[in-house]
Amino acid sequence: MQKYFIEARSLLVLGVPIILAQFSQTVMGFVDTVMAGSISEIEMSAVAIGFSIWLPAILFCQGVLMALTPIVAQMNGSVRRHLIGNQIQQGLWLAFFLSLGVIVILYNSKLVIGNMLDIHGELTDKSVRFLHAIMWGAPGYLFYQVYRSQCEGLSTTKPGMIIGFLGLMINVPINYIFIYGHFGVPALGGVGCGVATASVYWVMCIMIRWYIKRTQSQQDICSNQRLYFFNLLIIKRIFILGLPIGLALFFEVTLFSIVALLVAPLGITAVAGHQVALNFSSVMFMFPLSLGIAATIRVGYNLGRQSTKAAKISSYTSLVVGLLISCITAILTATYRESIALMYNKNPEVIVLSSSLMLFSAIYQLSDSVQVIGAGILRGYKDTRSIFFITFTAYWLLGLPVGYILALTNSILPAMGPKGFWMGFIIGLSTAAIGMVTRIWWIHKQPDSIVLMRSMR
Repeated sequence: MQKYFIEARSLLVLGVPIILAQFSQTVMGFVDTVMAGSISEIEMSAVAIGFSIWLPAILFCQGVLMALTPIVAQMNGSVRRHLIGNQIQQGLWLAFFLSLGVIVILYNSKLVIGNMLDIHGELTDKSVRFLHAIMWGAPGYLFYQVYRSQCEGLSTTKPGMIIGFLGLMINVPINYIFIYGHFGVPALGGVGCGVATASVYWVMCIMIRWYIKRTQSQQDICSNQRLYFFNLLIIKRIFILGLPIGLALFFEVTLFSIVALLVAPLGITAVAGHQVALNFSSVMFMFPLSLGIAATIRVGYNLGRQSTKAAKISSYTSLVVGLLISCITAILTATYRESIALMYNKNPEVIVLSSSLMLFSAIYQLSDSVQVIGAGILRGYKDTRSIFFITFTAYWLLGLPVGYILALTNSILPAMGPKGFWMGFIIGLSTAAIGMVTRIWWIHKQPDSIVLMRSMR
């Protein structure tokens, strides 16, 4: 048992700074929603719809780039640090091209929002303007993720924590200026959230770049990090390894984002209540997500040291720690759901709906923890294709269709509205959790030679 306690401590040493870094990034969305909601429900709803399109696009790209974390961790564990610099350079090239794709998609977002059934005309305009503002932050966000993968792959997680909090501190006053209009800047409402967030992403990118260039622990990598020109083979390798991760994140976030779009015709109150519950559940999601990243680092590092036994210990320990933490967050969510809803909005109808939806959130936090940490473990083993198939089946073939049937049709029960979609969330996430654990168990049954060979890809 002692080896598991030692591993739990190592995971938490890595994971706590990642949790705090993820917390700061997630709270940016929380701050945007609260500050926009203080103006009006339509401003908050515009930000909600805007994020429902922004998040799938940017998280798909982030997922592709997350392949760099196990690559760097394994090279660090196998004493091949001199190769890391080139991997990061090619990751930056890949981030640049991905960001161009995001900008093109968001620039044409009116084609999606404008054709939604019965959506309010003013809500459409504000949502599109929000996306046209935040899209310019895409390159800065993705470059930041590449540098963050370098630090985290080297088991240096504190810089992301510190820079994340600095970004959050900067986001609040910039939001204040652009949302409400101060210092000669016109009041932009929810659109100001997009301007502020895009600006903060670039500031965070500059800060982490400054840290990497000056920290002593990474000077050996920086000395090899000369200008590497576009290398199609390395970029292709990163992309092929990261594509299933990106698609998995895309499938998960679209399970939530498409629901936000489907809820929109039900009215502003339904959108606002759904968004309040969804935004808070995303704050709780940062705990297992961060532990999943820590599990990727530990599993990848141990495989680089040729220790499959240590990788198994990292796998099991991260799942148990994640479940314990999710039990605590689920209890807190269920107990204080009305007080939490009041932090977002004072409308009694919105509070009633969002607090009832938070009960569903409390239920699915357990399965959500298992599936996201399981995905992190599989990333450490570089078994990314299985993540794609599991999430596609769980979210698109099961969770979303079932949620749609329960929410908007009378096929099984009388149409339940937003609550039906949240029951679909529970079904999809539980299926994904079972799939991830089954795949991990299968990998652990394979001969060590096969596991190590696969991890060297």
